[in-house]
Amino acid sequence: MAIHLPGSVKAKLAKGADKELMHKIKNIFGFYPGNVFLYTLAFRHKSVAEELQEGVKNSNERLEYLGDAILSSVVAEYLFKIFPYKDEGFLTKMRSKMVSRTQLNSLAVKLGISELVNATKDKGSQPKSLNGDAFEALVGAIYLDKGYNFTKKIIINRIYKPIIDIDELEQKETNYKSRLIEWSQKEKIKIDFKHSTESDKNSKKLHCIDLWINGDLVAKSKGFSIKSAEQSAAEIACNKICPKEDK
Repeated sequence: MAIHLPGSVKAKLAKGADKELMHKIKNIFGFYPGNVFLYTLAFRHKSVAEELQEGVKNSNERLEYLGDAILSSVVAEYLFKIFPYKDEGFLTKMRSKMVSRTQLNSLAVKLGISELVNATKDKGSQPKSLNGDAFEALVGAIYLDKGYNFTKKIIINRIYKPIIDIDELEQKETNYKSRLIEWSQKEKIKIDFKHSTESDKNSKKLHCIDLWINGDLVAKSKGFSIKSAEQSAAEIACNKICPKEDK
């Protein structure tokens, strides 16, 4: 007959790194993990993971995939309830802001999740999405460990409500490329996103964007997708040249 121990008891019985991680999760989210392995995996980036078979590594990528779906569902329901008179377009835009990579990276740092990520020490090889990816993987771990309803309460009551000002977020512009294009059309200024590729130290393809405005190189950025690299370059350009009242 299986014996089910409370999380606090499991934390006391755990050893070494597992015990430390369980206490850190408790300090951040107010609960002890049941299956600590899931949380260890959630913080393990592929740069330090072992290959299991056919290129698949024991990294947090599968949990990240699951967490992304759970997070999107929870946020969609949350917005649906707090904005009863807003249309689908508004809700979709707000959800994009709440689950954007920039937002998740920021939340990971504010919560202290970034300090738990296990990745290569070579900063040049770390993707900009490292902390946000771990955030999503953690959501996947909580879901598998505690179930959907528990995960939903953690996301809303321990993360979004205490940290995010929903009214401020509503006013915030996150699609910098669209904003830059609108500005250029209004001012009749030519912009050009020039794309090239290179490989990082792990031989993974990097997309490089040079952003030219009226023939001048204004911003350079790199990312693991063209979209993220363009957004980063556009954000740099907006901060340099767009009028302050538009920010």
